[in-house]
Amino acid sequence: MRNKKKWISLAVALIAVVGINIISQFFFHRFDFTEDRRFTLSEKTTRLLQTNHQPITITVFLNGELPPAFKRLQAAVSDLLSDYKAYANTEVKISFVDPLAGLTVADQKTVIDNLYERGIEATNLSVKTEAGLTQKLVFPMAMLESNGNEFPVRLFQNLDTRGSYEDNINRSIENLEYVFTSSLKKVLTGRNARIGFTETNGELNDLQLDDAIRTLSASYEVGRVDLGTIDKAGLDKLNVMVIAKPQNPFTETEKYKINYFVMNGGRVLWSIDQVTAELDSLRNGGGELATNKSLNLDDMLFMYGARINYNIIADPANSAEIPVSTGLVGGANQMQLVPWIYYPILLPDTVHSVVKKLDGVKSEFPSTVDTIGARGVTKSYILTTSPFNKVFNTPKMFSLQMVADQLDPRAFQSVPQHVGLMLEGSFPSVFAGRPLPEGISAPFTNAGSSKPAKMIVIGDGDIFKNQVAEKDGLPYPLGFDRYTQQTFGNKALLLNIIDYFTDDDNLIALRNKEVKIRLLDKAKIKLEKNKWQLINIAAPLLLLIFFAIFQHYYRKYKYAK
Repeated sequence: MRNKKKWISLAVALIAVVGINIISQFFFHRFDFTEDRRFTLSEKTTRLLQTNHQPITITVFLNGELPPAFKRLQAAVSDLLSDYKAYANTEVKISFVDPLAGLTVADQKTVIDNLYERGIEATNLSVKTEAGLTQKLVFPMAMLESNGNEFPVRLFQNLDTRGSYEDNINRSIENLEYVFTSSLKKVLTGRNARIGFTETNGELNDLQLDDAIRTLSASYEVGRVDLGTIDKAGLDKLNVMVIAKPQNPFTETEKYKINYFVMNGGRVLWSIDQVTAELDSLRNGGGELATNKSLNLDDMLFMYGARINYNIIADPANSAEIPVSTGLVGGANQMQLVPWIYYPILLPDTVHSVVKKLDGVKSEFPSTVDTIGARGVTKSYILTTSPFNKVFNTPKMFSLQMVADQLDPRAFQSVPQHVGLMLEGSFPSVFAGRPLPEGISAPFTNAGSSKPAKMIVIGDGDIFKNQVAEKDGLPYPLGFDRYTQQTFGNKALLLNIIDYFTDDDNLIALRNKEVKIRLLDKAKIKLEKNKWQLINIAAPLLLLIFFAIFQHYYRKYKYAK
């Protein structure tokens, strides 16, 4: 009877195992028991993978001997791509390679140059070890290939010289799904959005926009737009228009073309200086009177729901530093870095996906931005100052001697001032019911309101300007301050905005994913290193000896009876 029950139990177990395997052939599910759901793909990603029928090849160049932090990034990439392969409705080939393994120095240089031409850039790391700093060249990038297209993917995001590698690695891990999914969509569709930086009215030149244009060119078609000559067909081909720090007034014809672009559902990034204030004008030792600019844009922005005020914000609690001469010592001019309260570090909003998890954004003489009532347009602030600030109306006199002023803390007690504004919806036409401006023979459109469109209005024209070296005239990366050697979030802000503007699926929402970092306490490791090494070596041996002694006496006791 007992044997019969045993055989029945065994048969039921076998049937259950076989049944589960048969069912699993038709139904697929992955279980994620982590608290932060780090191994769960979003619905947008799974839908893209399941609707695609083109084979995908993913080559990850992050391999070989890596620092521990990058090993963690490599493991996260491997886990994520395993999920992509599991959910994909087609073949996905994944390979991890070390492009420099086993090569001579000359061959390594050739490989590095060839990879750079394809958009794969190396990163030279200064890694802290117990012996000091060591240099390591790694490739924290991947290449996606499908449907005859290829696209480089940057795995290491938000490099910040002020932060630790662990912090930057954690940010990169949080953004992995976004960078892979958005890049995969571009590869599969083969379509790149067109971005135009206007150049008609004294905007930032090519050198000042070098890093912005070069960085965006890796993912989009980027060029300059002459509003004086571009026609309706040219505007129809454009997806995003960037107006960065114009100096001269816009004509009604130019405004008409911008308005048509908006009516057609275009995206516009306004980066505007409303006042004439430049630090370079103060370096000759004299002062400068900051006055209002006349750009002829107020009525247009007003209709769209925004207003950039004619003022300048000072923020002594959170501002960038500038070099100031402190006199001659031994015949040499001595420079010292001092806070310049008119260069506030703008704080990103913690909710909106465009600026979520962004570092502080450096600004120069920014102005406040207000909202104006516009039906059908939703508004949200994305960049603010700290609460410790003061707003100065223009005209106002500036000089470098102001760095020595004794500030009264009571004069700066305020509320956060808004500098960046997001506008979304159906915008009213600025030219509805108005005659056509000079140079426009036939109306581009008769629409009284726009298709769904988006705008961002920033009260600072220098947000997307990179610094330029004085010696060789070469541009620095956008957001990098050559004086303090700090990297701010200006480039990440630009990339986020363009991604948000060009992606109707709102994949940028994937950046909201948070992965909790659980690192060991390095100080405690250093203090208790020997103790834990001894425990890890001795404890298994002692446990084995104890078990052998117990087994010996147990067998002796059992069989002595």
